[in-house]
Amino acid sequence: MAKVLFIAPPYRCWGVQVIGTWPPLQLAYLAGAALDAGHEAKLCDAMNNGFTFDDVRAEIEAYKPDFVVSLDYLPVSGAISTATVPAALKTLAIAKEVSPGIVTIIGGPHPTFLYDEILGEPECRVDYVLRGEMEETLPELLAAVASGRVADVAGIAYWDGETLVTTPMRPHIADLDTVSPAWHLLDWSLYHYNIEPWGRMASILTTRGCMMGCSFCSHRKFWRGDWRARDPRKVVDEVRLLVEKYEVEFITLIDPYPTNDRDRWEQQLDLLIEADLDVHLLMETRVEDIIRDEDLLPKYKAAGIIHMYLGAESSSDEMLSSLNKGTDVDMNKRAIDLLREHDIMTEASFMIGFPNETWETIAKTAAEAVRLNPDIAVFPVITPMPFTPLHEEMKDRIRVFDYSKYNLMTPIIEPYEMSLDDVYRALAKCYMTFYGQKMKEVAALPDGFKRRYMMSAFEQMMKDYGDRFDFLREEMPPGMKMGPV
Repeated sequence: MAKVLFIAPPYRCWGVQVIGTWPPLQLAYLAGAALDAGHEAKLCDAMNNGFTFDDVRAEIEAYKPDFVVSLDYLPVSGAISTATVPAALKTLAIAKEVSPGIVTIIGGPHPTFLYDEILGEPECRVDYVLRGEMEETLPELLAAVASGRVADVAGIAYWDGETLVTTPMRPHIADLDTVSPAWHLLDWSLYHYNIEPWGRMASILTTRGCMMGCSFCSHRKFWRGDWRARDPRKVVDEVRLLVEKYEVEFITLIDPYPTNDRDRWEQQLDLLIEADLDVHLLMETRVEDIIRDEDLLPKYKAAGIIHMYLGAESSSDEMLSSLNKGTDVDMNKRAIDLLREHDIMTEASFMIGFPNETWETIAKTAAEAVRLNPDIAVFPVITPMPFTPLHEEMKDRIRVFDYSKYNLMTPIIEPYEMSLDDVYRALAKCYMTFYGQKMKEVAALPDGFKRRYMMSAFEQMMKDYGDRFDFLREEMPPGMKMGPV
Protein backbone atom coordinates (compact mmCIF):
# COMPACT_ATOMS: atom_id res chain seq x y z
CA MET A 1 0.00 0.00 0.00
CA ALA A 2 1.27 3.46 -0.94
CA LYS A 3 0.36 6.92 0.33
CA VAL A 4 -0.82 9.05 -2.56
CA LEU A 5 -1.38 12.78 -2.31
CA PHE A 6 -3.55 14.34 -5.04
CA ILE A 7 -3.11 18.10 -5.43
CA ALA A 8 -5.21 20.56 -7.43
CA PRO A 9 -2.51 23.18 -8.08
CA PRO A 10 -2.86 26.75 -6.81
CA TYR A 11 -4.22 28.77 -9.70
CA ARG A 12 -6.80 31.49 -10.17
CA CYS A 13 -8.21 33.13 -13.28
CA TRP A 14 -10.72 35.94 -13.60
CA GLY A 15 -13.85 34.73 -15.35
CA VAL A 16 -13.53 30.99 -14.85
CA GLN A 17 -13.73 31.01 -11.06
CA VAL A 18 -15.91 34.07 -10.42
CA ILE A 19 -19.39 32.66 -9.99
CA GLY A 20 -18.54 29.60 -7.93
CA THR A 21 -16.06 27.01 -6.73
CA TRP A 22 -16.28 23.47 -8.05
CA PRO A 23 -14.74 20.30 -6.61
CA PRO A 24 -11.73 18.93 -8.52
CA LEU A 25 -13.77 16.10 -10.00
CA GLN A 26 -11.02 14.50 -12.10
CA LEU A 27 -8.71 14.28 -9.08
CA ALA A 28 -11.55 12.82 -7.01
CA TYR A 29 -11.98 10.12 -9.66
CA LEU A 30 -8.27 9.31 -9.53
CA ALA A 31 -8.30 9.23 -5.75
CA GLY A 32 -11.23 6.82 -5.91
CA ALA A 33 -9.26 4.56 -8.25
CA ALA A 34 -6.27 4.58 -5.87
CA LEU A 35 -8.47 3.72 -2.89
CA ASP A 36 -10.15 0.89 -4.81
CA ALA A 37 -6.67 -0.53 -5.48
CA GLY A 38 -5.95 -0.62 -1.74
CA HIS A 39 -3.83 2.52 -1.40
CA GLU A 40 -4.14 5.38 1.06
CA ALA A 41 -5.17 8.70 -0.50
CA LYS A 42 -5.54 12.35 0.44
CA LEU A 43 -6.84 15.19 -1.73
CA CYS A 44 -5.46 18.70 -1.34
CA ASP A 45 -7.46 21.34 -3.20
CA ALA A 46 -4.90 24.15 -3.21
CA MET A 47 -6.87 25.95 -5.91
CA ASN A 48 -10.08 26.47 -3.96
CA ASN A 49 -8.37 26.75 -0.58
CA GLY A 50 -6.49 29.78 -1.87
CA PHE A 51 -3.20 28.10 -0.93
CA THR A 52 0.21 29.46 -1.77
CA PHE A 53 3.04 27.20 -2.88
CA ASP A 54 4.38 27.44 0.67
CA ASP A 55 1.07 25.99 1.85
CA VAL A 56 1.43 23.21 -0.70
CA ARG A 57 4.91 22.45 0.61
CA ALA A 58 3.53 22.25 4.15
CA GLU A 59 0.83 19.80 3.03
CA ILE A 60 3.42 17.54 1.41
CA GLU A 61 5.73 17.70 4.43
CA ALA A 62 2.89 16.85 6.79
CA TYR A 63 1.43 13.93 4.81
CA LYS A 64 4.78 12.37 3.77
CA PRO A 65 3.40 10.73 0.61
CA ASP A 66 5.05 8.12 -1.55
CA PHE A 67 3.42 9.61 -4.66
CA VAL A 68 2.20 13.11 -5.53
CA VAL A 69 -0.25 13.44 -8.42
CA SER A 70 -1.33 16.68 -10.07
CA LEU A 71 -3.23 17.54 -13.24
CA ASP A 72 -3.54 20.32 -15.75
CA TYR A 73 -6.93 21.07 -14.39
CA LEU A 74 -9.68 23.62 -14.19
CA PRO A 75 -12.90 22.32 -12.70
CA VAL A 76 -15.35 23.24 -15.45
CA SER A 77 -13.59 22.37 -18.69
CA GLY A 78 -10.79 20.21 -19.98
CA ALA A 79 -10.49 22.52 -22.94
CA ILE A 80 -8.70 25.29 -21.03
CA SER A 81 -6.60 23.22 -18.67
CA THR A 82 -3.29 24.27 -20.25
CA ALA A 83 -3.31 27.39 -18.08
CA THR A 84 -2.70 25.34 -14.94
CA VAL A 85 0.28 23.38 -16.29
CA PRO A 86 2.98 25.68 -14.84
CA ALA A 87 1.35 25.54 -11.39
CA ALA A 88 1.03 21.76 -11.56
CA LEU A 89 4.69 21.38 -12.57
CA LYS A 90 5.82 23.70 -9.77
CA THR A 91 3.73 21.67 -7.32
CA LEU A 92 5.53 18.48 -8.37
CA ALA A 93 8.91 20.21 -8.21
CA ILE A 94 8.15 21.19 -4.61
CA ALA A 95 7.35 17.54 -3.84
CA LYS A 96 10.83 16.57 -5.07
CA GLU A 97 12.38 19.32 -2.96
CA VAL A 98 10.60 17.97 0.10
CA SER A 99 11.86 14.47 -0.65
CA PRO A 100 13.63 13.30 -3.82
CA GLY A 101 12.15 9.85 -3.22
CA ILE A 102 8.59 11.03 -3.80
CA VAL A 103 7.34 9.78 -7.17
CA THR A 104 5.72 12.62 -9.12
CA ILE A 105 2.95 12.15 -11.69
CA ILE A 106 1.04 14.54 -13.96
CA GLY A 107 -1.90 13.88 -16.27
CA GLY A 108 -4.57 15.59 -18.33
CA PRO A 109 -5.04 16.79 -21.92
CA HIS A 110 -1.95 19.00 -22.16
CA PRO A 111 0.50 16.38 -20.79
CA THR A 112 -1.15 13.72 -22.95
CA PHE A 113 -0.15 15.55 -26.11
CA LEU A 114 2.94 17.49 -24.99
CA TYR A 115 4.58 14.92 -22.71
CA ASP A 116 7.82 15.27 -24.66
CA GLU A 117 7.90 19.03 -24.10
CA ILE A 118 7.21 18.60 -20.38
CA LEU A 119 9.71 15.79 -19.82
CA GLY A 120 12.26 17.48 -22.05
CA GLU A 121 12.58 20.59 -19.89
CA PRO A 122 15.91 20.52 -17.99
CA GLU A 123 14.24 21.59 -14.73
CA CYS A 124 11.39 19.07 -15.05
CA ARG A 125 10.79 17.09 -11.86
CA VAL A 126 8.04 14.85 -13.25
CA ASP A 127 8.66 11.11 -13.10
CA TYR A 128 5.64 9.89 -15.08
CA VAL A 129 3.03 11.39 -17.40
CA LEU A 130 -0.41 9.79 -17.54
CA ARG A 131 -1.73 9.94 -21.11
CA GLY A 132 -5.44 9.78 -21.89
CA GLU A 133 -8.08 8.42 -19.53
CA MET A 134 -6.37 7.80 -16.20
CA GLU A 135 -8.47 5.75 -13.75
CA GLU A 136 -7.14 2.38 -14.95
CA THR A 137 -3.63 3.63 -15.71
CA LEU A 138 -2.86 5.11 -12.30
CA PRO A 139 -3.41 1.99 -10.14
CA GLU A 140 -1.35 -0.07 -12.56
CA LEU A 141 1.45 2.49 -12.40
CA LEU A 142 1.40 2.61 -8.60
CA ALA A 143 1.86 -1.15 -8.51
CA ALA A 144 4.42 -1.21 -11.31
CA VAL A 145 6.70 1.35 -9.66
CA ALA A 146 6.99 -0.99 -6.68
CA SER A 147 7.55 -4.08 -8.84
CA GLY A 148 9.85 -2.45 -11.37
CA ARG A 149 7.61 -3.33 -14.32
CA VAL A 150 6.70 0.20 -15.41
CA ALA A 151 7.23 -0.57 -19.10
CA ASP A 152 4.20 -2.88 -18.97
CA VAL A 153 1.83 -0.04 -18.07
CA ALA A 154 -0.15 1.31 -21.03
CA GLY A 155 -0.78 5.03 -21.35
CA ILE A 156 2.31 6.60 -19.78
CA ALA A 157 5.49 8.46 -20.74
CA TYR A 158 8.74 8.61 -18.75
CA TRP A 159 12.52 8.63 -18.99
CA ASP A 160 14.39 5.33 -18.86
CA GLY A 161 17.94 6.59 -18.55
CA GLU A 162 18.51 8.64 -21.70
CA THR A 163 15.52 7.17 -23.53
CA LEU A 164 12.08 8.81 -23.57
CA VAL A 165 9.61 5.94 -23.33
CA THR A 166 5.99 6.18 -24.45
CA THR A 167 3.85 3.10 -23.92
CA PRO A 168 0.83 2.37 -26.13
CA MET A 169 -2.41 4.19 -25.38
CA ARG A 170 -4.89 1.99 -23.56
CA PRO A 171 -8.51 1.42 -24.63
CA HIS A 172 -11.09 3.61 -22.98
CA ILE A 173 -12.94 2.29 -19.93
CA ALA A 174 -15.79 0.15 -21.24
CA ASP A 175 -18.18 0.80 -18.35
CA LEU A 176 -17.94 4.29 -16.86
CA ASP A 177 -19.99 3.24 -13.85
CA THR A 178 -17.11 1.04 -12.65
CA VAL A 179 -15.23 4.17 -11.56
CA SER A 180 -16.44 6.71 -9.04
CA PRO A 181 -15.11 9.81 -7.28
CA ALA A 182 -13.84 9.70 -3.69
CA TRP A 183 -16.40 12.27 -2.55
CA HIS A 184 -15.54 11.71 1.13
CA LEU A 185 -12.02 13.07 0.61
CA LEU A 186 -13.32 16.53 -0.29
CA ASP A 187 -13.70 19.44 2.11
CA TRP A 188 -17.25 20.32 1.10
CA SER A 189 -17.16 23.68 2.84
CA LEU A 190 -15.00 24.92 -0.06
CA TYR A 191 -17.55 24.43 -2.81
CA HIS A 192 -20.35 26.90 -3.31
CA TYR A 193 -22.31 28.66 -6.01
CA ASN A 194 -22.04 32.41 -5.59
CA ILE A 195 -25.31 33.24 -7.36
CA GLU A 196 -28.61 33.65 -5.51
CA PRO A 197 -30.20 31.46 -4.18
CA TRP A 198 -26.63 30.34 -3.40
CA GLY A 199 -25.69 26.95 -1.99
CA ARG A 200 -23.19 24.11 -1.97
CA MET A 201 -21.84 23.19 -5.41
CA ALA A 202 -20.77 19.90 -6.98
CA SER A 203 -19.95 18.74 -10.49
CA ILE A 204 -20.57 15.40 -12.16
CA LEU A 205 -19.89 13.66 -15.45
CA THR A 206 -22.81 11.81 -17.05
CA THR A 207 -20.90 11.12 -20.28
CA ARG A 208 -17.34 11.33 -21.52
CA GLY A 209 -16.06 12.37 -24.89
CA CYS A 210 -17.06 14.39 -27.91
CA MET A 211 -17.04 13.61 -31.60
CA MET A 212 -17.50 17.19 -32.79
CA GLY A 213 -14.65 18.95 -34.54
CA CYS A 214 -14.51 22.50 -33.13
CA SER A 215 -11.02 23.68 -34.06
CA PHE A 216 -10.36 25.47 -30.75
CA CYS A 217 -11.25 22.61 -28.40
CA SER A 218 -9.24 19.66 -27.10
CA HIS A 219 -12.09 17.29 -26.30
CA ARG A 220 -12.32 15.45 -29.63
CA LYS A 221 -8.58 14.82 -29.75
CA PHE A 222 -8.25 13.87 -26.09
CA TRP A 223 -11.15 11.41 -26.24
CA ARG A 224 -10.10 10.18 -29.72
CA GLY A 225 -13.51 11.00 -31.19
CA ASP A 226 -15.15 8.64 -28.71
CA TRP A 227 -18.38 9.26 -26.79
CA ARG A 228 -19.58 7.07 -23.91
CA ALA A 229 -22.49 7.42 -21.53
CA ARG A 230 -23.18 6.31 -17.99
CA ASP A 231 -26.31 4.44 -16.96
CA PRO A 232 -28.86 7.22 -16.33
CA ARG A 233 -30.07 5.38 -13.22
CA LYS A 234 -26.56 5.43 -11.77
CA VAL A 235 -26.35 9.15 -12.51
CA VAL A 236 -29.52 9.74 -10.48
CA ASP A 237 -28.08 7.62 -7.66
CA GLU A 238 -25.01 9.85 -7.65
CA VAL A 239 -27.11 13.01 -7.63
CA ARG A 240 -29.14 11.61 -4.73
CA LEU A 241 -25.94 10.82 -2.80
CA LEU A 242 -24.62 14.34 -3.31
CA VAL A 243 -27.90 15.93 -2.24
CA GLU A 244 -28.72 13.72 0.71
CA LYS A 245 -25.28 12.95 2.15
CA TYR A 246 -23.21 15.97 1.19
CA GLU A 247 -26.02 18.58 1.21
CA VAL A 248 -25.31 19.74 -2.33
CA GLU A 249 -27.79 22.25 -3.75
CA PHE A 250 -26.26 22.98 -7.19
CA ILE A 251 -24.69 20.49 -9.60
CA THR A 252 -22.91 21.29 -12.84
CA LEU A 253 -22.84 18.65 -15.55
CA ILE A 254 -19.36 19.25 -16.93
CA ASP A 255 -19.77 16.85 -19.85
CA PRO A 256 -18.72 18.46 -23.12
CA TYR A 257 -21.71 16.87 -24.87
CA PRO A 258 -24.31 15.32 -22.51
CA THR A 259 -27.24 15.41 -24.96
CA ASN A 260 -25.71 13.56 -27.91
CA ASP A 261 -28.07 10.55 -27.65
CA ARG A 262 -31.58 12.03 -27.53
CA ASP A 263 -33.29 8.83 -26.30
CA ARG A 264 -30.79 8.34 -23.50
CA TRP A 265 -30.96 12.03 -22.60
CA GLU A 266 -34.76 11.93 -22.37
CA GLN A 267 -34.49 8.88 -20.11
CA GLN A 268 -32.04 10.83 -17.94
CA LEU A 269 -34.48 13.73 -17.69
CA ASP A 270 -37.41 11.43 -16.88
CA LEU A 271 -35.47 9.73 -14.09
CA LEU A 272 -34.43 13.07 -12.59
CA ILE A 273 -38.03 14.26 -12.67
CA GLU A 274 -39.19 11.04 -11.03
CA ALA A 275 -36.53 11.31 -8.31
CA ASP A 276 -37.75 14.83 -7.45
CA LEU A 277 -34.51 15.80 -5.73
CA ASP A 278 -34.12 19.30 -4.32
CA VAL A 279 -31.21 20.42 -6.51
CA HIS A 280 -30.54 22.94 -9.27
CA LEU A 281 -28.68 21.75 -12.37
CA LEU A 282 -26.34 23.73 -14.65
CA MET A 283 -24.96 22.40 -17.91
CA GLU A 284 -23.78 23.12 -21.41
CA THR A 285 -24.65 21.58 -24.74
CA ARG A 286 -24.85 22.40 -28.44
CA VAL A 287 -27.39 24.80 -29.90
CA GLU A 288 -28.59 22.26 -32.47
CA ASP A 289 -29.60 19.89 -29.67
CA ILE A 290 -31.66 22.59 -27.97
CA ILE A 291 -33.49 23.12 -31.27
CA ARG A 292 -33.84 19.36 -31.73
CA ASP A 293 -35.26 19.06 -28.21
CA GLU A 294 -37.86 21.80 -28.49
CA ASP A 295 -40.54 19.33 -27.39
CA LEU A 296 -38.37 18.13 -24.47
CA LEU A 297 -37.58 21.54 -23.00
CA PRO A 298 -40.41 21.32 -20.44
CA LYS A 299 -38.63 18.20 -19.17
CA TYR A 300 -35.34 20.12 -18.97
CA LYS A 301 -37.05 22.58 -16.65
CA ALA A 302 -38.89 19.92 -14.63
CA ALA A 303 -35.64 17.97 -14.14
CA GLY A 304 -34.11 20.97 -12.36
CA ILE A 305 -32.04 22.57 -15.14
CA ILE A 306 -31.87 26.30 -14.43
CA HIS A 307 -28.78 27.42 -16.39
CA MET A 308 -27.63 26.47 -19.89
CA TYR A 309 -24.28 27.45 -21.41
CA LEU A 310 -24.08 27.64 -25.21
CA GLY A 311 -21.13 28.36 -27.47
CA ALA A 312 -22.49 31.02 -29.84
CA GLU A 313 -18.85 32.01 -30.54
CA SER A 314 -19.18 34.46 -33.42
CA SER A 315 -21.28 37.15 -35.10
CA SER A 316 -20.87 35.66 -38.59
CA ASP A 317 -21.65 32.38 -40.28
CA GLU A 318 -18.30 32.58 -42.06
CA MET A 319 -16.37 32.59 -38.79
CA LEU A 320 -18.52 29.79 -37.35
CA SER A 321 -17.70 27.73 -40.43
CA SER A 322 -13.98 28.43 -40.06
CA LEU A 323 -14.19 27.21 -36.45
CA ASN A 324 -15.94 24.06 -37.66
CA LYS A 325 -18.84 24.70 -35.29
CA GLY A 326 -21.52 23.22 -37.52
CA THR A 327 -23.97 25.98 -36.54
CA ASP A 328 -25.02 29.41 -37.76
CA VAL A 329 -26.12 32.65 -36.12
CA ASP A 330 -29.81 31.98 -36.73
CA MET A 331 -29.51 28.65 -34.92
CA ASN A 332 -27.87 30.45 -31.99
CA LYS A 333 -30.77 32.88 -31.83
CA ARG A 334 -33.38 30.13 -32.04
CA ALA A 335 -31.80 28.08 -29.24
CA ILE A 336 -31.56 31.06 -26.89
CA ASP A 337 -35.15 32.09 -27.61
CA LEU A 338 -36.42 28.57 -26.97
CA LEU A 339 -34.66 28.35 -23.62
CA ARG A 340 -36.02 31.76 -22.63
CA GLU A 341 -39.55 30.60 -23.48
CA HIS A 342 -39.08 27.77 -21.00
CA ASP A 343 -37.62 30.01 -18.31
CA ILE A 344 -34.14 28.48 -18.37
CA MET A 345 -31.28 30.94 -17.83
CA THR A 346 -28.96 31.24 -20.81
CA GLU A 347 -25.24 31.97 -20.91
CA ALA A 348 -23.57 32.36 -24.29
CA SER A 349 -19.94 32.83 -25.29
CA PHE A 350 -18.71 35.08 -28.09
CA MET A 351 -15.04 34.77 -29.03
CA ILE A 352 -12.86 37.77 -29.86
CA GLY A 353 -9.22 38.32 -30.81
CA PHE A 354 -8.99 36.48 -34.14
CA PRO A 355 -6.08 37.30 -36.48
CA ASN A 356 -8.41 39.29 -38.75
CA GLU A 357 -10.00 41.14 -35.82
CA THR A 358 -10.60 44.89 -36.13
CA TRP A 359 -12.48 47.40 -34.05
CA GLU A 360 -15.30 47.03 -36.57
CA THR A 361 -15.54 43.26 -36.08
CA ILE A 362 -15.39 43.75 -32.31
CA ALA A 363 -18.37 46.10 -32.56
CA LYS A 364 -20.22 43.48 -34.64
CA THR A 365 -19.55 40.79 -32.06
CA ALA A 366 -20.84 42.98 -29.22
CA ALA A 367 -23.88 43.88 -31.32
CA GLU A 368 -24.56 40.19 -32.01
CA ALA A 369 -24.45 39.46 -28.28
CA VAL A 370 -26.99 42.21 -27.74
CA ARG A 371 -29.15 40.86 -30.60
CA LEU A 372 -29.13 37.28 -29.35
CA ASN A 373 -29.76 38.62 -25.84
CA PRO A 374 -28.75 35.71 -23.62
CA ASP A 375 -29.17 36.33 -19.91
CA ILE A 376 -25.40 36.25 -19.48
CA ALA A 377 -22.72 36.81 -22.11
CA VAL A 378 -19.04 35.99 -21.85
CA PHE A 379 -16.35 36.98 -24.32
CA PRO A 380 -13.46 34.49 -24.27
CA VAL A 381 -10.31 35.55 -26.07
CA ILE A 382 -9.43 33.10 -28.84
CA THR A 383 -6.62 30.94 -27.49
CA PRO A 384 -4.79 28.43 -29.72
CA MET A 385 -4.13 25.58 -27.31
CA PRO A 386 -0.92 23.92 -28.51
CA PHE A 387 -2.59 20.60 -29.33
CA THR A 388 -5.60 21.90 -31.31
CA PRO A 389 -6.05 22.55 -35.05
CA LEU A 390 -6.38 26.23 -34.21
CA HIS A 391 -2.76 26.35 -33.06
CA GLU A 392 -1.45 25.27 -36.45
CA GLU A 393 -3.67 27.82 -38.18
CA MET A 394 -2.63 30.76 -36.02
CA LYS A 395 0.89 29.96 -34.80
CA ASP A 396 2.47 32.81 -36.74
CA ARG A 397 0.35 35.31 -34.76
CA ILE A 398 1.09 33.87 -31.29
CA ARG A 399 2.86 36.44 -29.13
CA VAL A 400 2.46 34.95 -25.62
CA PHE A 401 4.13 31.66 -24.73
CA ASP A 402 3.57 31.55 -20.97
CA TYR A 403 1.01 28.77 -20.61
CA SER A 404 -0.36 30.23 -17.39
CA LYS A 405 -1.82 33.00 -19.55
CA TYR A 406 -3.77 30.55 -21.74
CA ASN A 407 -6.91 31.14 -19.71
CA LEU A 408 -9.29 32.60 -22.35
CA MET A 409 -9.02 35.99 -20.65
CA THR A 410 -5.53 37.02 -21.78
CA PRO A 411 -4.84 38.00 -25.43
CA ILE A 412 -2.45 35.45 -26.96
CA ILE A 413 -2.91 36.17 -30.68
CA GLU A 414 -1.90 39.52 -32.14
CA PRO A 415 -4.37 40.46 -34.91
CA TYR A 416 -2.97 42.00 -38.06
CA GLU A 417 -4.70 45.32 -37.39
CA MET A 418 -4.78 45.41 -33.58
CA SER A 419 -2.25 45.19 -30.76
CA LEU A 420 -2.55 42.81 -27.80
CA ASP A 421 -3.48 45.81 -25.67
CA ASP A 422 -6.19 46.69 -28.18
CA VAL A 423 -7.66 43.21 -27.79
CA TYR A 424 -7.63 43.55 -24.03
CA ARG A 425 -9.46 46.87 -24.26
CA ALA A 426 -11.86 45.37 -26.80
CA LEU A 427 -12.66 42.63 -24.29
CA ALA A 428 -13.60 45.26 -21.74
CA LYS A 429 -15.69 47.13 -24.32
CA CYS A 430 -17.64 43.98 -25.20
CA TYR A 431 -18.59 43.43 -21.57
CA MET A 432 -19.47 47.08 -21.14
CA THR A 433 -21.64 47.16 -24.27
CA PHE A 434 -23.58 44.01 -23.46
CA TYR A 435 -24.13 44.62 -19.75
CA GLY A 436 -24.91 48.29 -20.27
CA GLN A 437 -27.95 47.09 -22.21
CA LYS A 438 -28.70 44.06 -20.04
CA MET A 439 -28.79 45.97 -16.76
CA LYS A 440 -31.72 48.06 -17.99
CA GLU A 441 -33.64 44.92 -18.91
CA VAL A 442 -32.96 43.17 -15.62
CA ALA A 443 -33.75 46.23 -13.53
CA ALA A 444 -37.20 46.30 -15.14
CA LEU A 445 -37.99 42.67 -14.25
CA PRO A 446 -40.47 41.99 -11.45
CA ASP A 447 -38.98 40.64 -8.26
CA GLY A 448 -38.54 36.89 -8.49
CA PHE A 449 -36.07 34.10 -9.14
CA LYS A 450 -34.77 35.41 -12.47
CA ARG A 451 -34.21 38.98 -11.32
CA ARG A 452 -32.47 37.95 -8.10
CA TYR A 453 -30.39 35.33 -9.93
CA MET A 454 -29.22 37.75 -12.58
CA MET A 455 -28.58 40.65 -10.24
CA SER A 456 -26.39 38.50 -8.02
CA ALA A 457 -24.56 37.15 -11.10
CA PHE A 458 -23.88 40.69 -12.29
CA GLU A 459 -22.66 41.69 -8.86
CA GLN A 460 -20.12 38.85 -8.81
CA MET A 461 -18.94 39.61 -12.34
CA MET A 462 -18.67 43.36 -11.82
CA LYS A 463 -16.54 42.98 -8.69
CA ASP A 464 -13.81 41.34 -10.75
CA TYR A 465 -14.60 43.44 -13.82
CA GLY A 466 -13.74 46.59 -11.89
CA ASP A 467 -10.40 45.16 -10.83
CA ARG A 468 -9.51 43.93 -14.32
CA PHE A 469 -10.72 46.90 -16.36
CA ASP A 470 -10.41 49.87 -14.04
CA PHE A 471 -9.30 52.05 -16.98
CA LEU A 472 -12.94 52.02 -18.19
CA ARG A 473 -14.43 53.09 -14.88
CA GLU A 474 -15.46 56.53 -16.13
CA GLU A 475 -17.06 55.11 -19.27
CA MET A 476 -19.34 52.63 -17.50
CA PRO A 477 -23.07 53.14 -18.04
CA PRO A 478 -25.14 54.08 -14.96
CA GLY A 479 -26.16 51.08 -12.88
CA MET A 480 -23.12 48.93 -13.59
CA LYS A 481 -21.27 48.48 -10.29
CA MET A 482 -17.54 48.16 -10.43
CA GLY A 483 -15.07 47.18 -7.79
CA PRO A 484 -15.84 46.15 -4.22
CA VAL A 485 -19.51 46.22 -3.25
